[in-house]
Amino acid sequence: MELLSLMPGVGEKTAERLAYHILRLSNEEAQALADAIREVKDKVKQCSVCYQFAEEDPCAICKDPRRDRSIICVVEQARDIVPIEESEGYRGLYHVLCGRLAPLEGMEPEDLTLEALLRRVRAGEVREVVLATNPDMEGEATALYVREALEGLPVKVTRLARGIPSGSQLEYANPAILADALAGRQEMKK
Repeated sequence: MELLSLMPGVGEKTAERLAYHILRLSNEEAQALADAIREVKDKVKQCSVCYQFAEEDPCAICKDPRRDRSIICVVEQARDIVPIEESEGYRGLYHVLCGRLAPLEGMEPEDLTLEALLRRVRAGEVREVVLATNPDMEGEATALYVREALEGLPVKVTRLARGIPSGSQLEYANPAILADALAGRQEMKK
């Protein structure tokens, strides 16, 4: 129960229910669950280009020649890519920051993959960086920090339009709202 409660969104009661559920599993089912956890930890790694999780490096999106390499969509977490892809409104590349600025949670600028993003932009192929951080206080602070870091580089910096409610999370937005937000993105002003 202690280990299960460390998972995001799993409180003490849910951890207790999960633990009792695992105890009721057959030996084969419990072994299959353990094997699946071990397999995902062995096979899934971060892409060395965009930092999303994948079984291959570089990931399928980074390797796809049909993707628009002149646009990079910056997200906080790898899970934020899924709803954007489901919206079918974006065909560029991604960059996962692996967090957001949240000093109270111990997340500082050096904890983000910002230097890797800057290297990608400096390589010269990128014309636009879409900041798709969550529209909450930490996400906004992170977007401003990234925009300032990109200042002086020959790249247009845009932010998702406000089709996504403030204070929500990208992973919970429906595909139509995300498609509208991507289509209506605007350049961030100083």
